Amino acid sequence: QVQLVESGGGLVQAGGSMRLSCAASGRTSGNFHMAWFRQAPGKEREFVAALSWTGAITYDTDSVEGRFTISRDNAKNTLYLQMNSLEPEDTAMYYCAAHLVSNSGRWYPSRAHLYENWGQGTQVTVSS
Repeated sequence: QVQLVESGGGLVQAGGSMRLSCAASGRTSGNFHMAWFRQAPGKEREFVAALSWTGAITYDTDSVEGRFTISRDNAKNTLYLQMNSLEPEDTAMYYCAAHLVSNSGRWYPSRAHLYENWGQGTQVTVSS
């Protein structure tokens, strides 16, 4: 099992930038697809972005396309989410998630139930 710890959240004004980090420990020798999800109060958990274990394929939802960039540093066992041009609608608890590649023959990045490991989340608040 992989343990995930998010950091980097906080308060930022609309139009600002923020970078979230997700540090992994435990079974870090495996190949994991990684993703970011977010959840605002009273709303369902929402897919934000995903990155294949090779780092070659990325996915993101329409609402963040062009503003958010997902990346990873396998040497540091860390996943990142660079967020630019933040909007109040981006306010949410942000979670990172890991899916072991060997557990599935096909990857569906936005399906939360396919990710076996989740962090505790980091709060991002964007003020007007």
